[in-house]
Amino acid sequence: MTIYRFPSNFLWGAATASYQIEGAWNQDGKGESIWDRFSHTPGKVTHGDTGDVACDHYHRYPEDIALMRQLGLKAYRFSIAWPRVIPNGVAPLNPAGLDFYDSLVDRLLAANIQPFATLYHWDLPQALEDKGGWQNRDTAHYFADYTAVMVKRLGDRVKHWATFNEPGVAAFAGNLWGEHAPGIKDIKMALQAAHNILVAHGLSVQTIRSLDSQLQAGIVLNLWPHEAATGSPAEIAAAEKSWQEGGDVLFLDTLFLGHYPVAGWQASGANHPQVAPGDMALISQKLDFMGINYYSRVLVDASGERVRAEGAEYTEMNWEVHAPALYRLLTRISREYRLPPLYITENGAAFQDTLSADGKIHDPRRESYLREHFIQAHQAIQNGVDLRGYFVWSLLDNFEWGHGFTKRFGLIRVDYETQKRTLKDSAEWYAGVIRENAVE
Repeated sequence: MTIYRFPSNFLWGAATASYQIEGAWNQDGKGESIWDRFSHTPGKVTHGDTGDVACDHYHRYPEDIALMRQLGLKAYRFSIAWPRVIPNGVAPLNPAGLDFYDSLVDRLLAANIQPFATLYHWDLPQALEDKGGWQNRDTAHYFADYTAVMVKRLGDRVKHWATFNEPGVAAFAGNLWGEHAPGIKDIKMALQAAHNILVAHGLSVQTIRSLDSQLQAGIVLNLWPHEAATGSPAEIAAAEKSWQEGGDVLFLDTLFLGHYPVAGWQASGANHPQVAPGDMALISQKLDFMGINYYSRVLVDASGERVRAEGAEYTEMNWEVHAPALYRLLTRISREYRLPPLYITENGAAFQDTLSADGKIHDPRRESYLREHFIQAHQAIQNGVDLRGYFVWSLLDNFEWGHGFTKRFGLIRVDYETQKRTLKDSAEWYAGVIRENAVE
């Protein structure tokens, strides 16, 4: 059997997000977020689920870090809840919220786990949404101030800072499709939100650099390569058109080329955002790393419509299992853009997990999914892609946004009634991968 060995300094980790695991939604001075408001709105989330308790990580983080240590994680990617540390988004600060992240980071370091902090994973303070949210350019400046608060507090110990997780989802799922908080359906508002988030990213990077030039500043994009359903020229052309007009290229081009993609800008027509002088230079300043969240690909027919792959395996999210597209994505973007070092910041799969009579969760499909994707990542490294680490999504089963608690991505099962944690077979397998720094 082939053994795929990774570079000696490769970082193996797992990822989570604040609203999905923390709970304690209104405790110790935390302010309301747009996800608190959205999930409490009837009809927005499956079964009326909310993140009020979620995995209760706010109270159980020592136990969760002990499990990370048991798995041998080298790094842990978490997000900071802006309204937990600055309840109204602007002022005053909440000491209890800052203390929580202080303690989290200290315990991670004591367990020899590198903390990777994400400043924004979609839980905007509701007070700022009431002032226009991401359609309001002032929010970008408030975000820079929040960045300063967190870097001053944690920057002596946290060396990797991602400004935003999946800005495309924040902008479009929240403001165009209405599936995420704040639940708006308006193309013009969504495109302006996307632009203002990019401005906020630029201001945040400047803030990080001004406070400590040794810190690593980056951003995390979710990328779904668009590929032809068959090899016909018409389908290949349709897939490329779909990719060029989509949100992925919008963020890649603005961040790494300093301009909006021509096809996407033209497609937006009169809905394109207001861009102030100097914005593109601010948005496209040099980064220290980029995170890529990869789950699947988009398959396109000759008419540009999305289609299903015949005979393919699909996850509970109805996403095709197709690891080779990860290799093609990594090599393509590394050719086409001058990128900083890369990390896979999320990759994983939701499957129907069942607790067996032996008290274990046998999840061979998740193990297979991860193995195949790890191998493709290894192949990309062998072909010159500067990939430094890999964070599995997710450490824990958690609140899966509009799907509530119906989709389980975790390496660790969470019984939401009792909060009992149980390592799945995939977690034990992953611990072996980390220990050997290799995949068989």
